[in-house]
Amino acid sequence: MKLWQKNIASLKEVETFTVGKDRELDMYLASFDVLGSLAHIQMLQTINLLTAGELKILQQGLKEIYKDIESGTFLLEQGVEDVHSQVEVILTRKFGDAGKKIHSARSRNDQVLVDLKLFMRHEIEGLVNKVKDFFELLIEQSEKYRGHLLPGYTHLQLAMPASFGLWFGAYAESLADDMITLHGAWEIVNKNPLGSAAGFGSSFPIDRNLTTQLLGFEDLNYNVVYAQMTRGKTERIVAQALANIAATLARLSMDTCLYLNQNFGFISFPDELTTGSSIMPHKKNPDVFELIRAHCNRIQALPNEIMMLAANLPSGYHRDFQLLKEHIIPAFQNISECINMAGLMIKNIEVKKDILEDEKYKYLFSVDEMNKLVLDGIPLRDAYKKIAADIENNSFSYDTHLNHTHIGSIGNLQNVAIQQMMNNILSRFNFNKVNGALQKLLE
Repeated sequence: MKLWQKNIASLKEVETFTVGKDRELDMYLASFDVLGSLAHIQMLQTINLLTAGELKILQQGLKEIYKDIESGTFLLEQGVEDVHSQVEVILTRKFGDAGKKIHSARSRNDQVLVDLKLFMRHEIEGLVNKVKDFFELLIEQSEKYRGHLLPGYTHLQLAMPASFGLWFGAYAESLADDMITLHGAWEIVNKNPLGSAAGFGSSFPIDRNLTTQLLGFEDLNYNVVYAQMTRGKTERIVAQALANIAATLARLSMDTCLYLNQNFGFISFPDELTTGSSIMPHKKNPDVFELIRAHCNRIQALPNEIMMLAANLPSGYHRDFQLLKEHIIPAFQNISECINMAGLMIKNIEVKKDILEDEKYKYLFSVDEMNKLVLDGIPLRDAYKKIAADIENNSFSYDTHLNHTHIGSIGNLQNVAIQQMMNNILSRFNFNKVNGALQKLLE
């Protein structure tokens, strides 16, 4: 069954090619399709396209379908093209003509749009919670290891002293900035496209403000043509927000792989969190972080993939948009799994003590020794030349005790300020309003 079916069936090869992976991916959208329909039919009754009795039985039917989806018993029947068709088939079997009215005043175009927005909204909430937990773990580790020094590098050459407190805290603050872009994506997602129909509105006097309220959206995509133009654009904006988080995780993973390397030897992990070699008995490989790095590098390519799928298209709906689902839907699960595994690893990290006591790191302290001379009244350039000469003639002496006090330095991590920054961003997500609205639909 197809919502667009007339009297002539498509060639089997055409049907197979055009449906693609839609049946598989639609299962991720099924519960959101029901929620969208619950809001839509409530609006239809207010403009007399459904009677009060029809509304009641359709609400009952949709809530039963929702329960089946949640329990995992909902399936797309053979020959049914997509989830939208399956829901209509079930309702029509049960309620006859009332079931056939559920699609009034909408198109699959805006139905898919609202399903995807509800899906992405839900996934963003889950992702925010995961990032928050990982952020708090990083802050906790930053405080725990604030006094553990390690070498800082520029150009992968020894530069200046750093600390694990500084290192963990840097990635925590990076996630706080990543949440700013995710919130921007949330604001784009949290606009209601329902009522744009095929992209040109409807001759029915539909109430788009009502469906916006019922689905907990913050606002509308007002212009019906633009509502359809958000296909591809919304996914790209969301993908860029995911890519930012992925970039943070990928860089953290690269650092960790280096630090675990025996030539660095700054950290270790319990044996059960590393893997071995088929022929080298001594190996403890950081496979988890290598795979996080690879997955996250792939996610960083996602915005470009989506951009190219929707590039150079005129306004209006195009079947090209169908392929967007194959890219954006799995990305949420992928980034979530990476955060989970990064959390497991960082929670169990073992940090080496007294790394900088090794004389091979002595030149890390050259800047501190130069600054001491400046504090004694020697001009900076002269102090620089003196320390450089000491290093060159092998007479450089140094003290490993540091006194870095300015904001954001080794001795003044500012983790409380970074925590507040994250809290401020998290407070902007109106998850309670959204979830309260959707719960009312299901009551």
